Amino acid sequence: MSKFEDLSFAVEQFSGKVRLFPLPNLVLFPHVMQPLHIFEARYRDMLEDAIAGDRLVAMALLAPGWERDYEGRPPLYPVACLGRITTYFRLADGTYNVLLLGLRRIKLLYEMESNRRFREARVEIREDLYPFQEIEDYDLLHDQLHKAFLHILPFLPDAQEQLDQLTDTDVSLGMLTDIISYMLDIDLGKKQSLLTEIDVYRRTELLLKYLAAATEELEGDSTDFNPFPPLFSAN
Repeated sequence: MSKFEDLSFAVEQFSGKVRLFPLPNLVLFPHVMQPLHIFEARYRDMLEDAIAGDRLVAMALLAPGWERDYEGRPPLYPVACLGRITTYFRLADGTYNVLLLGLRRIKLLYEMESNRRFREARVEIREDLYPFQEIEDYDLLHDQLHKAFLHILPFLPDAQEQLDQLTDTDVSLGMLTDIISYMLDIDLGKKQSLLTEIDVYRRTELLLKYLAAATEELEGDSTDFNPFPPLFSAN
């Protein structure tokens, strides 16, 4: 079974209740694997609760101004990514290393009152939407995105293996946008805008614009890029 088939998720079995894992420096996308190092007590509680249950955690980006209330309940962007804990390892000091697999976009409906140290919310799944247009439009956008990513690839040498896997697999346009959005080193606000957009054609056009700008910037300074895949993200 390919790693793409492993992304199966039974929406009809989802309760709509999620554990929130908000961070100021990470936007998770569906179809990607994110390493995490979890050390705060409240998020260790969250992880242990998830492991004992459905293994689901929602990665949300903290909104501007979060520094004033980080220990409390600072505001979040309303669209997040539902993820599944695939692998975890408890270290001797009680912290965890985790691999989290992005599953679906979700919209935060409201935050739940809870006596637990971690935050919980009711959410709804946000599925990709494809406009009713000719198949030629789909193929054109898919080809444009693939070529734009090939153009920036020399600046992301460690991403070559991931690109080979994409081209060897029947990957939808929506999945392709998500994987490239995750790999691309751009401003977090731009990443959040890509996560928020469920219209796949509009998301592709937005990503093409960001790719063009990133390529122009990198061509001006070929030493300024971050490695892929990203390093462990710590809470």
